[in-house]
Amino acid sequence: MKMLYIIVCELGACIQFVWIILVTAVRKPCPPSEIFSQILRVTQQSLSTTALAGFFVGAILTVQFTLQMVQFGALGYLGGLTTSGTVREVGPLLIAFMLSGKIGAYTSAELGTMKVTEQIDAIRCLGADPIREIVLPRFIGIIASSFFLLGLGLVMSISGGMIMASFFSGVNYEEYLRHIPTIVNPISIANGLVKCFVFAVVLASICTYKGYTTSGGAKGVGRSAVNTAVATMVGIVVADWFTSTLFDILINVWMER
Repeated sequence: MKMLYIIVCELGACIQFVWIILVTAVRKPCPPSEIFSQILRVTQQSLSTTALAGFFVGAILTVQFTLQMVQFGALGYLGGLTTSGTVREVGPLLIAFMLSGKIGAYTSAELGTMKVTEQIDAIRCLGADPIREIVLPRFIGIIASSFFLLGLGLVMSISGGMIMASFFSGVNYEEYLRHIPTIVNPISIANGLVKCFVFAVVLASICTYKGYTTSGGAKGVGRSAVNTAVATMVGIVVADWFTSTLFDILINVWMER
């Protein structure tokens, strides 16, 4: 019960913190140049690793599906099934896990260092709002860049699956792409894109909150970075369950039409 109480309190505090950020964004928006700078920084740091991870996610799924589909003589549908699994579930989830460890932990440690070295207090003493000056640009920048990176990861996953299908499964590009429209419908694509956005919001919310509320000196910074990675992964899994349930209902409605 104590652990549940702590989780509920942390969740409530995080939601309240995000609400303060949103109110600040409406009332006192930060300069677009600051947001663009954060988007560029985060994207440059994670572009290559995201593309590489996405490529191998698609390649691994292709190998696994091939081993199963050969037994049923349905290898022609490899492209559709692999793309569906990548776009709807595996791609966004695994890539978001990677970003939680790279972007989330880095941002939390950065803000935590500012907090324990009293840089945030210094900004407040100068009459400026640290939420507007420090947190808001990072919050928006992480959402925008993470959404782009997750989308890029999905594209690279499809590319990796297609290339692996050609070398490992003997399925040419034309046959691989032919059955994708028959299995991957618009709701599946929307599902993947919505998950990318939701995961980006979860990542930005948790890492900025954990970093901004850091205490305890250098040990506190390390603790915040670790807690950010763990909390973000748990939050992403919960968000994935909610979005998957919602879109499964929508797909059932779509199929009944």
